[in-house]
Amino acid sequence: MLAAPPKLNFRITPKPYSEALIDLALQADISLLGAAACRGTSPTLVGRYTIEQALHRLLADANCDWRMPAAGVVQISPLRRAAPEPAPPTTVSEVLITVTKRVEAANRLAASVSTLSRRALAETGSVDPADISGQLSGLLTTDLGPARDKLLLRGLSDGAFTGRSRSTVGTYLDDAPLNYNAPDPDLRLVDVEQVELVRGPQGALYGGGSLSGVFRIVTRKPDLYAYEGEARVTGAYTSKGDPSHAVEAIGNFPLVEGRLGLRIATYEEGQGGYLDDLNLDLKDVDRTTRYGGRVTLAFQANDTWSATLSATGQHLASDDTHYTVRGFGLTRLQNLQEPHDNDFGLVSANLRGAFDWGELAATTAYVQHRYASLYDASRVISDFSDLGNGVGVYTESTRTEMAVQDIVLTSHGAGRFGWLAGAYGALTNESAPNRIFAGQGASQTIAYVDDRRDRIRDLALYGEASLEVLPGWTAALGARAFRTEVRTRSDVWSERGPARGVSRTIRTTGLSPKFTLQRELARGDTLYGVISQGHRAGGVNTGGIDPLTAGREAFSSDRLTNFELGGKFRLLHRRMSLNAALFYDVWTNIQTDQFRDSGLLYVANVGDAAIMGLEAEAGYAVSGLSLSANLLASRTDILRANPEFAQQLAKGLPNAPDISFGLVASYRRDFARSLAWRVTGAASYVGASRVTFDPALSSKMGDYVRLKFAAALSGRGWNAELFVTNPLDQLANTFAFGNPFTFVQVNQSTPQRPLTLGLTLSAFR
Repeated sequence: MLAAPPKLNFRITPKPYSEALIDLALQADISLLGAAACRGTSPTLVGRYTIEQALHRLLADANCDWRMPAAGVVQISPLRRAAPEPAPPTTVSEVLITVTKRVEAANRLAASVSTLSRRALAETGSVDPADISGQLSGLLTTDLGPARDKLLLRGLSDGAFTGRSRSTVGTYLDDAPLNYNAPDPDLRLVDVEQVELVRGPQGALYGGGSLSGVFRIVTRKPDLYAYEGEARVTGAYTSKGDPSHAVEAIGNFPLVEGRLGLRIATYEEGQGGYLDDLNLDLKDVDRTTRYGGRVTLAFQANDTWSATLSATGQHLASDDTHYTVRGFGLTRLQNLQEPHDNDFGLVSANLRGAFDWGELAATTAYVQHRYASLYDASRVISDFSDLGNGVGVYTESTRTEMAVQDIVLTSHGAGRFGWLAGAYGALTNESAPNRIFAGQGASQTIAYVDDRRDRIRDLALYGEASLEVLPGWTAALGARAFRTEVRTRSDVWSERGPARGVSRTIRTTGLSPKFTLQRELARGDTLYGVISQGHRAGGVNTGGIDPLTAGREAFSSDRLTNFELGGKFRLLHRRMSLNAALFYDVWTNIQTDQFRDSGLLYVANVGDAAIMGLEAEAGYAVSGLSLSANLLASRTDILRANPEFAQQLAKGLPNAPDISFGLVASYRRDFARSLAWRVTGAASYVGASRVTFDPALSSKMGDYVRLKFAAALSGRGWNAELFVTNPLDQLANTFAFGNPFTFVQVNQSTPQRPLTLGLTLSAFR
């Protein structure tokens, strides 16, 4: 027999229906869609009800309807029989997020949080993290190439290279982590509900790998009542390059109405190349293909228990890297092409349910990530072999398998006292065989081998409790107790040195605390303060003809302590939102990926730094016009240098510009009976920075503007959009790195994609 839905305590005073529904969602800890469709003023609702009873009573006389397409999700829609009302002045809507592992209103949360809705992603044509980096304050990406990049937040950069050190930004697809130390898999943002970003160390909730924040992609879930379908085709022409294309298809199928639903999303795209290799006599060498999809099955047992099973897969392949030499424009001179392959797979199961005393969310996930790159290593081949006629090829390949279990219990609703408790376990196996070959073709021989295997066990218990200590004042204390074990084995062989084996285990234990204090003002504005910590576990270095010195054979854990003051405001009759935060971070024992003289990677602790900054985001909406702007200004000081690197540390962190900002403007207008047009413009600026800690290798990059404009016409069931990117056809240096074996000798440069014109056609029902 199925358990009866629990009754919850609700207290809602008369207010606009949209705000009353948000209060109900917060008190019931559910997700809410379409609240703006309900107009008028709500009645008082006080007492113990099930969610369904509360919705019936609250909306009995409203001009809107509701349904629950899935457990924990309420969809609001206008009544068809309701008489049309004049549209009120547009207001900035309140956004619900779940990146904090419970449903919360972003503007009432004591944290620096940003979201991009499905509509915002569509209006700016954003299909991957690089596209949205200029739309969210402090979010930057490196630009080595698709599926080779790392995400950075708040200027908290450990360097431009992707190696053995763990990611500083935790990346999640719904509730499942995507990587450990791998580059971002660059999943195409297809059928996404919203993107959530929380800044500052999230060690208390998410543990290692969330040192500077969490980037979370929230996918659309199956609708258990309605059939839906959508198809989208894009074609684009790039000046001085190959054309590009993309195809997407989405389908939603309620298999058993109200109980079982299936949702499928699939895509295929080709990004045309635009670099010509004069030495190889090849044009447009840097072409990238990407295809993949997602299948989600949702089962709703009753009003309080549901299960979701999802499988995601993507293949990405680039024929060559995207860098050249400064001053060469869109041409290069290489001995060989440098391709990259990236295959990503994720299977996850999520169980959600409610008891009289709280709610349960359990996530089980399995991730398999394979990626491989090839680089021209001719410059250093003489260090490894007497053969090869001066031609060297370096190949790195990694296979990562990660199994994750996360169980979270939370209190109901939004009363004076709230709590959260969780347990986390992850097992990661990583195999990373690296090779250097001398020569090409049939005469090619192996000159160097590093067969490395890592096994990482991560266990943690975490929790958080909040209390309204005074009317409008809420304090919260959280912590995560963790234990991480990294076991590394490696067999190293080369022509020029003796074979050796490495076997070592590094264990890291500790506690990551978090304390917040917030003040909710009378009109709903929020002031808050945060003290929080994040960490990354230590590890072992293995590569090189000769072993590293004793002090560099292993690297220690690092830690970031964050002090933050922020405010969130709704101004001009709620037509404008303004969120701002001041932060001061102390980063001790910074881990960073470094290169030996041979070009091989290792990880080092280079010292301590302090980072101070201001970030702000503003939004404005009125009568079809919406504006959003963001800013990050920060400064870094090196507090203490590791004596072994004291002469190599310049002031500040690499790949961390002092300033970056962005602006998005969109205007929509309805005309005729069912037609509407829209124009959108997006601009962002990334300030100047260096590519390394070392001032002697401080290749400058950044100091460029990105521009995109679009115009769309839509009708009932269709949409057509013209867009242009980089209309000024600038070739600014977005990233001063491409090949680890030559970047010391030459000033490497990654130009922006040249001027691109495109057309997207969509059909949906």
